[in-house]
Amino acid sequence: MRIQDIRKMFPALSQTVYGKPLVYFDNAATSQRPETVVRKMESLALGTNANIHRAVHKLAADATEEYESTRDAVKEYINAATREEIVFTSGTTASINLVAFSYGEVFVGEGDEIIVSEAEHHSNIVPWQMLCERKHATLKVLGVDDEGHLKTQELESLITERTKLVAVTHISNVLGIVNPVKDIVKVCHSKGCPVLVDGAQGIVHEEVDVQDLDCDFYAFSGHKIYAATGTGVLYGKKKWLDQMVPYQGGGEMIHSVSFSGTTYAPLPGKFEAGTQNINAVPTLKPAIEFLKLLRDSELVDGCKDVEDCLGRSFASLRMTRGIKVFGVPRGTEGKAPIYSFVVEGAHHEDLALILDKMGIAVRSGQMCAEPLMDRFGVTGMIRVSLAPYNTVEEVEYFAEALTKAINMLV
Repeated sequence: MRIQDIRKMFPALSQTVYGKPLVYFDNAATSQRPETVVRKMESLALGTNANIHRAVHKLAADATEEYESTRDAVKEYINAATREEIVFTSGTTASINLVAFSYGEVFVGEGDEIIVSEAEHHSNIVPWQMLCERKHATLKVLGVDDEGHLKTQELESLITERTKLVAVTHISNVLGIVNPVKDIVKVCHSKGCPVLVDGAQGIVHEEVDVQDLDCDFYAFSGHKIYAATGTGVLYGKKKWLDQMVPYQGGGEMIHSVSFSGTTYAPLPGKFEAGTQNINAVPTLKPAIEFLKLLRDSELVDGCKDVEDCLGRSFASLRMTRGIKVFGVPRGTEGKAPIYSFVVEGAHHEDLALILDKMGIAVRSGQMCAEPLMDRFGVTGMIRVSLAPYNTVEEVEYFAEALTKAINMLV
């Protein structure tokens, strides 16, 4: 496989923006979709549009098969122990909120503690703040150093007997550094503390094996791995999910309902109340098949060339144009192709608008990580994030366009 072969699978990449060929560098926000995913969406909406788990007619049976076989595909892809450990949600945000409520209701009380890192997305901060407010618990923060690395050496002393959970990102959506989550899990488990991993970026750039990581929860979104929007996964160890209370009540999540009391469905049903996103969840199957294609050795080498080209471009721009890049790895530390930066004397929004007029889509602003922006003393950044369909030619064009944009503003 070559990058050009991959690009042919994505119709959106052939469009123009303001008369320029589209260069899509906002993949950490949302990836584009391959034709296989689009065709699956169409077939579900047009041919298998029926509610699941209920009726006995053929459309309902087919829709149920599409939905439940997707659970098996996800289970195999992340190597969960059982399919009951896979809960479908609307995305990473919903998955984390589910744990913050359902786990928190059972295991967190007044005076207890939750730990998050300073590098978290708002989705892995605010739900825990809400839990702590509700339960009169305390939110503690594992800091990052000046280069954006988690201060993991401080974690062990930060955990106390009152710490009920540590929530940490696999890969920061701002910094791109692959955090040592397996080591973090070991430290936490040695203290008897479970761990939730925000895998919104990790599932994109790493081969995730939840049993190898040994994390207690792993959350990710479909729209970042080429599937439909409004789809997501919560992996949870069965021992925790069994003890957690339902997040929502309604149809499907029940075993029996009467006015004298209600009993709940077995896993994972008790966490999937109401009509699910039946025309979107099954797009995770072709998305996963596409992810498997990306393991092709020739394609991996090609993507590495693109990432190296981007790294060299930023190194040159740091020397000549005063660019500061955040999240530089050290040693053998992994780095996803996510680069966030600022330019002295130029506002990030102005640069992004000029790049847009040149056909280049980048992210600008706080990236839903305001505490991290405060940590580095900036109001916002520009982020470039690559996918396997991005090319060396696009990177070279971006470097030229960014230089022009800086010259216009500084």
